Amino acid sequence: MDAIIPDYTPPDFSGPLLCAAPVVQTEAAPKDGVVPKNYHGTSNYPEYVHLGGGEWLLAPQSRMDSVLVLKGQQLEVVEARRVSQGDPVVIGRTENGEEGIYVHTAGFEPPTSAEIDKFAFRTRGTRETPFSRSYDELYKVLRHDREHGHIAWVLGPAVAFDKDSRDAMQGLIENGYCHSLLAGNALATHDLEAAYFRTGLGQDIYTQHLKPMGHYNHLDIINEIRLAGSIRQAIDKLQLNDGIIYACEKCQIPYVLAGSIRDDGPLPEVIADVYAAQDAMRAHARKATTVIAMATQLHSIAFGNMVPSYHVQADGTVRPVFFYIVDMTEFSADKLANRGSAQAVAILTNAQDFIVNLWNNLRS
Repeated sequence: MDAIIPDYTPPDFSGPLLCAAPVVQTEAAPKDGVVPKNYHGTSNYPEYVHLGGGEWLLAPQSRMDSVLVLKGQQLEVVEARRVSQGDPVVIGRTENGEEGIYVHTAGFEPPTSAEIDKFAFRTRGTRETPFSRSYDELYKVLRHDREHGHIAWVLGPAVAFDKDSRDAMQGLIENGYCHSLLAGNALATHDLEAAYFRTGLGQDIYTQHLKPMGHYNHLDIINEIRLAGSIRQAIDKLQLNDGIIYACEKCQIPYVLAGSIRDDGPLPEVIADVYAAQDAMRAHARKATTVIAMATQLHSIAFGNMVPSYHVQADGTVRPVFFYIVDMTEFSADKLANRGSAQAVAILTNAQDFIVNLWNNLRS
């Protein structure tokens, strides 16, 4: 595998504990949307079940807080609400082979150095952490995954409030550095507001001057788009020709706009049913190899819960899923880690500065 992507070290199933592991057990789901009492809840780590005779099966496309359904030699990670009555659900609460289930947490860990001190300063990422190496690694990952992966962006509206950041994100989309976009009504609304009025919540996206009656602008653009019937039709009708959503439509990049209870409008494409929105986001989480979640705590944590820490490629090789959380403070990064996405790499900076820096380095 490309040196940019670390190799995966599978478990040693010949070891005494795993060699003696029993065959995994299943129990039928008692009714639709209900799982057996002793169900095994999944993590975002690689998880294996023992089929017998030393054969272990890796769960593909895992995610947190779901269950395993085992049908013959087909293992699927399923949200509990989607389980059907009679589905054979894997049972067992242990993780080290005791019940034929093994959770592998060290598949991508580099060899540890015996020279590392037990006590050291600056072992945790904060606003004081230098991010030069994180940026350099991200440039390499994105260049690799532009051709060989699936780059998913999770964006908050702050990206649309600045002319340069909108231009930068448009450039990234048009040059192949985005394969799917996950956001809410606000990101799309304010990006389209900028395309039509050159404002974000009534403020000029370049000069930051407040426009007279500008607080109507985001409501007016929603109204115009609802009148047109869709974002695509509104882009043509209003002759919009720049921005994030424009670039997605132009390049046929799929985007999911998940609704929230505070949405204005919303835009016609916003998915109001939260579970339908989750399913739509999950479809992209299954494909993602790199995720960049920026300036949106709600959607970052939601998507983080859906994304596995690994991806099984078409040839059967296993690679990590890179997850970057970009925000001004540690809060979102800590919240994401506390919700189980321990692999998330935090880059603590202004969203506009981050995206412009990224584009300036990738465009050359």
